[in-house]
Amino acid sequence: MNQNIVSKLISFAIVVLILFSTTGCGDLKKQQKNDTASKNNESIFAETKDINETPVTDKKELYADDKDTSVVTMYLTVSKGNSADHTDHTWQEVNAHSIFYYQDNNLDRFRVDAIFQVGDETGPLAGQIGYQALTPNATVQVRGNTTSTMPQKSYKIMLKQDKGRWREQRTIILNKHIFDPLRFRNKMSYDLIKTIPGMIGARTQFVHLYVKDETQDAASNVKFEDYGLYTQVEQFNSRYLRNHNLDENGQLYKAELFEFYRYEDSLKLKTDPDYDKTAFEKVLEIKGNDDHTKLIQMVTDINNYSIPIEKSFAKYFDEDNYFTWMAFQMLTGNPDVENRNFYLYSPQNGNKWYYISWDNDAAWSTDYFNYGEYHLGYQVGISQFWVSVLHRRVLASPSYRKKLDEKVEWLYNEILTKNKISSLIEQYKKVTTPFMSKMPDLAHLRVPLAAASVVADQSNEVIDHNYKLYKESLFNPMPFYLDTPAKTDAGYHFAWETAFDFNDETITYSFELSNSYLFDNEIEKQTGLALPQADFVGNLPYGEYFYRVIATNASGKTQTAFDYCDDDDYQKHYGIYTFYVTPEGILVGDKTVEK
Repeated sequence: MNQNIVSKLISFAIVVLILFSTTGCGDLKKQQKNDTASKNNESIFAETKDINETPVTDKKELYADDKDTSVVTMYLTVSKGNSADHTDHTWQEVNAHSIFYYQDNNLDRFRVDAIFQVGDETGPLAGQIGYQALTPNATVQVRGNTTSTMPQKSYKIMLKQDKGRWREQRTIILNKHIFDPLRFRNKMSYDLIKTIPGMIGARTQFVHLYVKDETQDAASNVKFEDYGLYTQVEQFNSRYLRNHNLDENGQLYKAELFEFYRYEDSLKLKTDPDYDKTAFEKVLEIKGNDDHTKLIQMVTDINNYSIPIEKSFAKYFDEDNYFTWMAFQMLTGNPDVENRNFYLYSPQNGNKWYYISWDNDAAWSTDYFNYGEYHLGYQVGISQFWVSVLHRRVLASPSYRKKLDEKVEWLYNEILTKNKISSLIEQYKKVTTPFMSKMPDLAHLRVPLAAASVVADQSNEVIDHNYKLYKESLFNPMPFYLDTPAKTDAGYHFAWETAFDFNDETITYSFELSNSYLFDNEIEKQTGLALPQADFVGNLPYGEYFYRVIATNASGKTQTAFDYCDDDDYQKHYGIYTFYVTPEGILVGDKTVEK
């Protein structure tokens, strides 16, 4: 062969080899990798999860710029508006009535127009909302239930459409926390919640409020009046959901008196001819999507004992959120969350429901240091949740109690430590004490000023104390309901629910009957009862009567009933059922429980 031809063939082969090694080989390796991945059923794409398998989480970045101990100064210049939107009232009229006045008279709450401004202690500041405003940009009304009866009111400020927002909020809630002797319990809880995985929180802010009342005739001479310290907390609505990266079209309910019964007379679909929103909201206040189909299906399944609770719970609740919320409430000693003071949220197209804390100013209480555990009755430890069908069924499961115990231990040892709580209390005291030491807040403290400081310092012992109560409650019988007694030919028959014991110990009951809630005038007493019932032979004269039952397990641990009565000083006496005998000898029970 010609030498030139051979040389050219060799050169061509070298070029082909170079091209193959620099391109084709790489492509081949990629193809081989993809072929291998295909054979191993791997994918280069992340797995897309089902909506019900994707836990809802709070938007932690929302709190990035929070300064927990800062104080924002707010100004309200209130004036009369018009009758169409119920703002044609004086500031005095707005503050004169509680929620019960409006309920009794079937009225909307009185409101006034207002110029809402934000600034510092010198006055409204340039660049802040409402600065140099000459016309109202908001309306104001009193908010709260029991707190609305107190001299110092809490307020709901609604910024008008297209008048701006403050921190992405149009509804601004200012709480006075009149029943909190420290004035920072609610805020401390929320500041802790926002740091805890599994919980959904809310932004809060200390506020110093000034109000100028121009609803009176001599409006031109009025000046801003100091209204003292408030705590602002986010209003829970669709905007709240949006701000927290939640589904603004989802379901959101505020528990008013909700123990997870079916409530067939109240919880109905909007399409039901007998649907009554007022009746519905006596159980759950509607704050989001008003398609109640999913809610009703959930409570129906929870009350269906033929469906194992493990199946219903896994379908409708997020384990991490549920047990973290419950453990937090127990350790902080919040006794008012078993059937109210929480929100339930669910994404529109998902099945899961999530607990969101609301109104934590009953937490961190040191009352038992002075009054003992009896002061709270069954509302300590795990037994406080036994009133709810959901909690009762969940906590009856040993595997679920273990999960709760793990959350309690984690929060107690890692999150709610004594050093952290003590540090927070000292920081909050520096904010609240100057306000509590002067008017107007000084005139409305629940305890003497010196005592408030002692109570604050004791609050760092609350976690330890409630941890101990939780551990003890695992060995006590659970609380139970007392029934209305029945008249018999021989006398009266009394019955009550069977008490539950986590350790399956034998339970006996003691029964007492009296015409005094102090039981210092005993009519009948029976002890060692194996069955949840007792009979009294004889007739009871016309009058008011009380009976109580104590459950005792084999280890000697005791428990009272859920029922209680109030004395004239509004002190609760737990484990007591009140009933009346009419002049005709008819029994009338003092009990209304919708299930």
